[in-house]
Amino acid sequence: MRYSFLLLLFAVTVLGCGRFDNPDEKMDEGERIVVISKQYAEIMYALGATENLVAVDLSSTYPPEIKELPTVGYHRALAAEPILAMKPTLILHDNNIGPEPVVTQLEELEIPMRTFGHYGNTIAGTDSLIREMGAYFGKEAAADSLVRKLDADMERALAAAGQYTETPTVLIIHYGRASNVYLVMTENSTAARLLEWAGGKTAVAGEREMAQISPEVIAAADPDIILLTDFGYDRLDDGGEVVQLPGVSTTNAYRDGRVFRVEEHDMVYLGPRTGEVVLRLQQLIHPDAGR
Repeated sequence: MRYSFLLLLFAVTVLGCGRFDNPDEKMDEGERIVVISKQYAEIMYALGATENLVAVDLSSTYPPEIKELPTVGYHRALAAEPILAMKPTLILHDNNIGPEPVVTQLEELEIPMRTFGHYGNTIAGTDSLIREMGAYFGKEAAADSLVRKLDADMERALAAAGQYTETPTVLIIHYGRASNVYLVMTENSTAARLLEWAGGKTAVAGEREMAQISPEVIAAADPDIILLTDFGYDRLDDGGEVVQLPGVSTTNAYRDGRVFRVEEHDMVYLGPRTGEVVLRLQQLIHPDAGR
């Protein structure tokens, strides 16, 4: 076992030498943090706590400048080598990483790993997570400001939602279409909660957060609004080819011109901008409501 670890570390050292175009100036300057959680990564940026952040996972796409960092792979399909190539002194993750053998391998190499508290998929829980991370990074004042803004935005959004007299049905298509099957977000997703706060409801039920459905199911659901996440929408020439999507072009949403683009990272987790996201959804779902 020890011999195999030495071989692995040698390979990582070789890989790491060619990882960057320029020498890494942070190599000997203290902590090197790899973050494998899109929620944690966004909060760190919002806190102004990224000075020691050296890499993230592929799902971390907000804010835009995060894309300048190296990535270590998809959070549920990791390999040890890309992570070790970053020479991390700390790995932050939210317990949603895998596969298990890679996690075990990292633990056996005794690389420090940390998760923050799991407070549930609620605004109060998000507030608590922001405050815990703020305390950890010595950014308590920034955390307090983020929490106050999040709570104020949500208060405004919920007050507006309480005045709506209609609850439109909304279908969120995630990553477009493959093999004539759509991957959509269900009533058990974070997106469904955002829609509820915004004064809408999801058009598709399901036990999991995502479900694969056919064009026939989309046509039968006949949603009032369709939201396409950025990857799928952008592949359709900014929506110009939506008419070609089976099942979509027969819906009320398409006929009424209510097919919109949304950012995937806005719909799959709660964070400092969740109140802003809900307010933007309200503008799409209830465009004629007074502001």
